[in-house]
Amino acid sequence: MSLRKAYFLIFLVLIVDQLSKIYVKTNFALGDEVVVFDWFRIHFIENEGMAWGTKIPGQYGKLILTVFRIFAVFGIAYWLSDSIKRRHSSYLIVAIALIFAGAAGNIIDSVFYGVIFDDSNGNLATLFSPEPYGTWFHGLVVDMFYFPIWRGTLPNWFPVWGGEDVSFFNAIFNVADMAISTGVGILLVFNKRVFPKTA
Repeated sequence: MSLRKAYFLIFLVLIVDQLSKIYVKTNFALGDEVVVFDWFRIHFIENEGMAWGTKIPGQYGKLILTVFRIFAVFGIAYWLSDSIKRRHSSYLIVAIALIFAGAAGNIIDSVFYGVIFDDSNGNLATLFSPEPYGTWFHGLVVDMFYFPIWRGTLPNWFPVWGGEDVSFFNAIFNVADMAISTGVGILLVFNKRVFPKTA
């Protein structure tokens, strides 16, 4: 796979990711939800940290996370460039490009959203607001895709969570997260094609 095709894939993911986030941010108040199907909803939340809302505690936790993500993206960019130069498997290059695009998409939120949007709590956010909700490197990541495929109460005999009300799948995510998950999935599922044995 050529560098040009990898760039095109990254650009496509970033455009779809950012357009979907900007649309949700400017058309939904925080917590608003649209039911597309009973098992698929657009539900607007903002994520302070990593997957499932995990965050690094403390005053500088968000800054540390954002800086770490930026360094990680530079590492992924080097991996992508090196893999293309060495003419590695297209499976590997697509996977790396998707992971890079997803990581970059969420970094854009973290670096810029705090200074280009106002608060979404109780109102629709304004793009390029004169009163932004945060500062550089302290933006919140916009998530919106929610798939509550099954909800119910687990039977009492079920280990650990018996008798509890649960929802599957309860994570809320975005296009960037999907790109990262797809890239990792390619690395795992197509491992033998991603890393073919050399004679």
